[in-house]
This record gives sequence, structure tokens and C-alpha cells, in this order.
Amino acid sequence: MEIFFGILNSIANVITNAWWLILPLFLFVIAWKLYLIYLRTQYVKATEWSMVELKVPENILKTPKSMEQIFAAMASIYSFGLTTINVYIEGQVEPWISFELVGHSGGVHFYVYFPSKFRNLLESAIYAQYPDAEIHPAQDYTELLGTGLPNKTYDLWGADMILSRESYYPIKTYPYFEEMVEERRVDPIASITEVMSGLKEGEMLWLQVLISPTGNMPILVNNWQQEGEEKIEELAGRPKAIKQKGSTVLEWGRNVVFAPAEPPIWGVKKEEAAPTLRFLHPGEQEIVKAIANKISKFGFETNIRWIYIDHRDSFSRNNVSAIMGAFHQLRMENLNFFKPNKKTITLKTGWLAKTFPRYKKLVEFSRKRKLFDGYVKRRFGRYNKILSEKFPILNTEELATIYHFPLGVVAAPKLKKLEAKKAGPPGELPIET
Repeated sequence: MEIFFGILNSIANVITNAWWLILPLFLFVIAWKLYLIYLRTQYVKATEWSMVELKVPENILKTPKSMEQIFAAMASIYSFGLTTINVYIEGQVEPWISFELVGHSGGVHFYVYFPSKFRNLLESAIYAQYPDAEIHPAQDYTELLGTGLPNKTYDLWGADMILSRESYYPIKTYPYFEEMVEERRVDPIASITEVMSGLKEGEMLWLQVLISPTGNMPILVNNWQQEGEEKIEELAGRPKAIKQKGSTVLEWGRNVVFAPAEPPIWGVKKEEAAPTLRFLHPGEQEIVKAIANKISKFGFETNIRWIYIDHRDSFSRNNVSAIMGAFHQLRMENLNFFKPNKKTITLKTGWLAKTFPRYKKLVEFSRKRKLFDGYVKRRFGRYNKILSEKFPILNTEELATIYHFPLGVVAAPKLKKLEAKKAGPPGELPIET
């Protein structure tokens, strides 16, 4: 105990005698952080956004593979590394796009909300895969309810969805649902569109998938591909290289001392035991193949957010269970699955909530307001890319599983599709001169 108090006394003496040095450094760190927050906030606010509605013909024959190619094209919005000037002078952040699926009593609609400068990229990517599709400018549907839900008329329920395990573990993707025989073919988006097609007057179900490309920059918070490679090495029984602590000068000194006995080692420690490869049973082989497949494709930081809205006097959680079931169908017990983010789900549990009902009600109301505000503003995460956060990483195959145009086997009656195809005039049409 005396040692403990002695340490505290020493710390107090250092602070007392050196406060004039510590305080300016502390204030500088705070000021620098506030400066970056201001710069990035202004940059995000200055971004010009557009919204379009996507419509495709009936009886679509293309699989989600076509949508996967569209997501692959969206990787082009990645900056490939923001420069120091971009980050600390201009306040730039990596851009993002929101792919949205909206259902109400009037039908089911596909929207995309994106920075206006990427319009040509988006349209060319869609037309390349769906030549008969139509892209129309659309009004923001979230404006129809005003601001500040829930209110006296409407209540809501929803959450952000996150992965249960590390991002390099994949979810069940569309190849698992594909069959050569059409009668046995299953579309993973069918369960969501069916729920949306059954909504009654006043009910709304909104789903948005915000994506922001990742890269291989070492400063990224989500270095998911490298983590996936390390996991494969671990499962295969290969020894993990442990980084050597210390500076290059210390490494140089160590190598000089031990040079007569062993070759120089830079950056890593030599493994004491010789590598021994493990025999992988079928389950482990499946995991290794799944991880290898996921990290082989381009990944996106992803924020999936959904909201169910209905009148207060008729609000029911039945459709909430249905939307959660749609996410559960993508569950792989030995790999990964979606779950609601406890910080955003509009339900407060725990002994405090049970003991103090008013506290529970206040927390749930606050979460609902934040969730709705985040959806309407298409906020990427809690801090909207202004501060660093760690997001789930989904690759193009996983994104195409969640968001794609339904196949012809999907019988959602209110799915908005084109009833006729557009065609150009015949080439031999006479032209008046």
C-alpha cells in the first residue's frame, strides 16, 4: 500500500511542477481534434447529393452477379489514399453511397442516394448490366413525414445491423441460393420484398445500405484483408510472425552482436519451432475457403440501417420479426451472421430499464430520434466519417446478396417494375429535311 501511495505522490509532484508544460500540450491536442472535426464537418456539408429511382423490366433473368458487378464499379469512388493536404487542410473523408429499398402500401421501390459527381459512374455501371433499366431523378421520400420521428402520429422501430464476428468471416451469399432448376431457385431478397408488398396503409419499411470503399492503406482502421490472411495461416498451422519491438537502431545493434551465430533478423522474431502444417477437417477447410473467397474481392465499409414506421394506434412488431428473419436467412453458424447493434436498436433492456420504466422510455425515445435522424441524413456511422470508427466490411458478393433486383421467381405483387421496354426509332425512318 505504501508503494501505491508513493507512486501517486510522485505523479502528483510531476503534475504540480510541470503543469505549465503538460497543460499547453493537452490543450493543443483538444484544439487539433476540434479543428479536424470542423474541417470534416464543413466538407461533408458541402457535398452535393442526388437521388434516383431504379426500375427494371419484369421477368428479370439476370442473377445477383450483375449487381455484384455494379458494386465492383462503385469501388472506383475510392480515393486510393488521401494526401496530407486533403485530410488536414481540406478536411476530406472517403465518400459513400446509399443503396435503398423502400416499401409502403403503394409499392416497393429501389433508390440510390449518392454524391452528384458520381452520376455518370453510377448510370454507366447500371446500364452496362441492365440495358433495359430506367433511372429517374427522385424526390427524397424521407421528407414526406417531416422531421423528428417518433411524434404524436407515428412510431418507429429499427436498428443498425452489424456482423457478429470479424469482418473477414463471410455471411451466406447468393451462390448458396442458386439452383439450375428454376422451380428450386431461391432469391435471398424475396423475403424482404414480400414483407414490403404486404404493408397496409400508413406502414413503411425503409432499408439503406451505405457503402464506402476500403483500400490496402496501413492507416485504415479496418485492415480486414490482412487479418483474414493471418487467420488462414493460423488455421493452417503456420507460425505467426511476431513483430520485433524496438527501433531500427536496436535491431541493428542486436544483429551485430549475434551476427556470428545467426543471420540478421529485421522486423520479426524467428520462430523457435519449425512450422508444422495442420490437417484440416472438412469444416475447417470450408472456413478457410470461405475466408479466402471473401478477402479476394473488393470490400466496403458498410452501414446497414433499417426502420419500420406505422401509426401509433396500430403499431405492431410483427413486421419487425419479419425483417429480422430476412437477415437471419443469411446466417452461417460456422462463419458469420448479422445482428442488431445494441447501441442503436430501439429497445432498452437490463435491470435499470426494468427498475425504472421512465428511464427505459426516455432511452428508447432518444434512440429512435437518433436512428431516424441518421437515416434521413444518410449519416455514415455515429460520427459520419468525421471521427474514426470501425465498421463491418462486406465484399461485392455479400452486398449483391442484400441489395439486388429480384429474379423473375419473386412474386412480390407491389414490386415496381417497368411494364414495357423502351426502344429507339427504326433506322429506316424517313427524316424531313
